[in-house]
Amino acid sequence: MSLLLTGVTVGDAADRAVHVVDGAVGWVGPAAEAPRADRTVDGGGALLTPAFVDAHVHATATGLALTGLALHGADSLRSALAAVTEHVVAHPTGTVLGTGWDETVWPEGRALTRHDLDAVVGDRPAYLARVDVHSATVSTALLDRIPGITELPGFAADGRLRLDAHHAARQVAHGSVDPAQRATAQRAALDAAADLGIGCVHEMAGPEVSSAEDLAALLELSRRAPGPLVLGWWGELAERGGLDVVAELGLAGAGGDLFCDGAFGSHTAALSAPYTDRPETSGALRFDTGQLVEHVRACTAAGVQAGFHVIGDAAVDQVLAAVAAVADELGRDAVRACRHRLEHVEMVSAEAVETLRSLGMVASVQPAFDAAWGGDGGMYAERLGVERALACNPLADLSDGMVAIALGSDAPVTPLDPWGGVHAAVDHRTPGAGMRPFDAYDAATHGGWYAARAEHPAGPLAVGAPAHLALWATDLTLSGVLAQRARPTCAGLLVGGDVVRGAL
Repeated sequence: MSLLLTGVTVGDAADRAVHVVDGAVGWVGPAAEAPRADRTVDGGGALLTPAFVDAHVHATATGLALTGLALHGADSLRSALAAVTEHVVAHPTGTVLGTGWDETVWPEGRALTRHDLDAVVGDRPAYLARVDVHSATVSTALLDRIPGITELPGFAADGRLRLDAHHAARQVAHGSVDPAQRATAQRAALDAAADLGIGCVHEMAGPEVSSAEDLAALLELSRRAPGPLVLGWWGELAERGGLDVVAELGLAGAGGDLFCDGAFGSHTAALSAPYTDRPETSGALRFDTGQLVEHVRACTAAGVQAGFHVIGDAAVDQVLAAVAAVADELGRDAVRACRHRLEHVEMVSAEAVETLRSLGMVASVQPAFDAAWGGDGGMYAERLGVERALACNPLADLSDGMVAIALGSDAPVTPLDPWGGVHAAVDHRTPGAGMRPFDAYDAATHGGWYAARAEHPAGPLAVGAPAHLALWATDLTLSGVLAQRARPTCAGLLVGGDVVRGAL
């Protein structure tokens, strides 16, 4: 079966055609020279591009936010509680699950507590994740369901949980999601991605963020119904059985959200110097370096990609030291072949950039973090001080240093928004720290496939490449979209040559 998309703009070239044969790109060239096809669709001058890849997503949590209680827009403690109240009235039974609150923008100057929450939810269990999803406020009823939680690191009597206490509460709270609710949430997330021209998502699963059952259900759902491809990662050390899950589910890698530290907003990212607004702490590393060396060694020996959640500079440096140690032991070529990944990698020195390049590692980054919290007056500056804040997310340094980059959203931490991510990568809040427009766009398309070790050698629009294509309702060229910071509407989406969106 073949499809000819004709009369489209490809890159900056107008009146082009793309021939899709058996799910792959079969020909690209001037429309007047196009071969015959079983079906022809006139693109009407619209822009045709490779579909986007979101290289860091949590689909179930994203879908729960899309279909349930999202607090990202709450501009005060009062408005957040009003949203919770409205949700509780509309959904009178079950665990209350929400995400997205950010006390740094609230005029009350404080975070939500369990006493605030109890006054609204009563005796119902409730879990409300902070926007970075590395801390949460929970109700008394949820605390009562978790034996021994008061003894875990990160527990606070006011219901604001961090570290191990937070992970325990998250597991119990999300364990209350039944299969039907989970399927609805996952479908909502994949549908939202498709509507935005995203042809593939990297699902970052793990025992502290979801479950193997959740990941297996998502992979099965993506196989059953048209939509974005889902590639899965499992964030658990090899010594704890992480590689067994990778093999059982046929995953792309062992890692992703293997939490080596936390997040700036929750004061849990591991820093080499204390937080400016809380000088009694520098965050915390979650593993011994020896554990990471063992994990990287096992992954490299098996030819499996390892991935690590690292935000603070201490965590970045610890993982790079572990990977370098394995390169010394098993050989640099073996390590480079695996393309081990760092997720977020927000505080990275010039020396670390060079190490990333030399070890052939991938920086999986979220430009929307800088857009939301960067600059000299944002949350980063509050937590880290202006000097360190302005040095965060050095995308230009990574790009100029020849480090492979993939862009993602970390949804639901920031919304699925691929064009917004590209533009945020360019318009960095620190002057000179942004990427060049085409480099950012490439990182949001080809970069995602490279990060998954699934790229076509000649690029995503080359003959023979899988036909993951997006048609955009705009008369702009790609250069025009990037220059004008446009966010065109997706008018059609092909994934592996199959029509997912639009009348193609």
